[in-house]
Amino acid sequence: MAARIWILAVVVAVFLSLSAFSSAQDLQIVNAERRIDLSSQIVKAFLTLKVENIGKDPVAEMLLAFPPTQIKHLAMVQALAITGKKKKKTYLPLDVKPSEQPDAPNDAGFFIVSFATPLGPGETVKLEVLYILTHSLEPFPVEITQSESQLVYYHDSAVILSPYHIKQQTTFFKTPSTRVESFTSIEPANRAGKEIKYGPYEDRTPYSYTPVIVHFENNSPFAVVEELVREIEISHWGSLQITENYRLTHGGARHKGVFSRVDYQSRRSISGASSFNALLAVLPPRVNSVYYRDDIGNISTSHLRTGFRKSELEFEPRYPLFGGWKATFIIGYRVPLEDYLFEAPDDRRYLNFTFGCPLVETIVNKLTVKVVLPEGSKDPSAVLPFTVNQDLQVKYSYLDIVGRTVVVLQKDNVVPTHNVPFQVYYTFKPIYMLAEPFMLVSAFFFVFVASLAYVHIDLNIAKK
Repeated sequence: MAARIWILAVVVAVFLSLSAFSSAQDLQIVNAERRIDLSSQIVKAFLTLKVENIGKDPVAEMLLAFPPTQIKHLAMVQALAITGKKKKKTYLPLDVKPSEQPDAPNDAGFFIVSFATPLGPGETVKLEVLYILTHSLEPFPVEITQSESQLVYYHDSAVILSPYHIKQQTTFFKTPSTRVESFTSIEPANRAGKEIKYGPYEDRTPYSYTPVIVHFENNSPFAVVEELVREIEISHWGSLQITENYRLTHGGARHKGVFSRVDYQSRRSISGASSFNALLAVLPPRVNSVYYRDDIGNISTSHLRTGFRKSELEFEPRYPLFGGWKATFIIGYRVPLEDYLFEAPDDRRYLNFTFGCPLVETIVNKLTVKVVLPEGSKDPSAVLPFTVNQDLQVKYSYLDIVGRTVVVLQKDNVVPTHNVPFQVYYTFKPIYMLAEPFMLVSAFFFVFVASLAYVHIDLNIAKK
């Protein structure tokens, strides 16, 4: 029996590898354009591909290849199919999943993009792919003084790594400023202002790779949240309480030497150009009871702007952050329950809230979202558009008997693109809302009866 299972597994693996190989032979990329945005610490790459089926059979999917140095820093991959022209363009989201190819050269990583409909022989489809990289800018020098600007390296390829033959392709790198110390020159290549262009290159064979390095100035805030714990507590009495615990660090070149507050205040653009002393958090609309504090106490350097679509909290840490410096703080607020809690057609209730980190242009190494359900909730389940680690815990609060179920969602390498709505479904009987009031009434009644008995009972031993 074991031998049959082993033979079946080998046959399935061979079939999958042959199907991947045949699809690679049936497709070619007619034209490819890649634009890589290096203007912040988050690297965003936009791929425009025109894919053609040159085989005899329909093809339902294609592969996207990434070098091993990028796979471990890859935060998100999205793909859209484009139909129509100019103003009549429509974008159709496509399913993208990671894939393992046993014969991948040089430990390359792969993602499978499933077409909306199989691509027939001779047909073409135009795709737009977005992939986001974190921790891909390497500071050099690794240590700088307060008055120095930050320089970083970025490693990539002048041509696109792909398992398909590419007839024509061009790559653009966009830097945050015109100061570029150096870049690898591979003809044809040229630089104009903030943009470096490689190509066009023609008739590149599958898995072609031409390494390039760009060394440039980047003084954008390298705000990295090492760990963020967001707790969303649901109260059926009218509000959501959100508490966010941040452990923040500056992920850029480490600061060396002494820090001069006088120079920092008087010459902010020169002294401390790579540091940051202010952050912006995008909060839900109609927030109230907002607070911002740390271990010492309340921090008053904050300003809240509320609106119908969003609220913005501008705040400053107690001190500016240079490379390697850290700060911990807590942000808390309340929002009305009716804006985020709804009832499903199957009589279940569900929370619809935003996943991710409220801080703008921030990388989160480890994000934990805890949804605390009311006591008595059963059958919790979470729905998200991407993969996360899920767990269940129990939390005890005031007047709880069996505890409150906590849905724990954990994800690493989170970027602002992950700030999308998610849902947590659960069942709840309204009778459980009377549990705590009944306990309070019972406690007051017991105290009243005990006081009444104490007053009227004669505990004297001797007769009057």
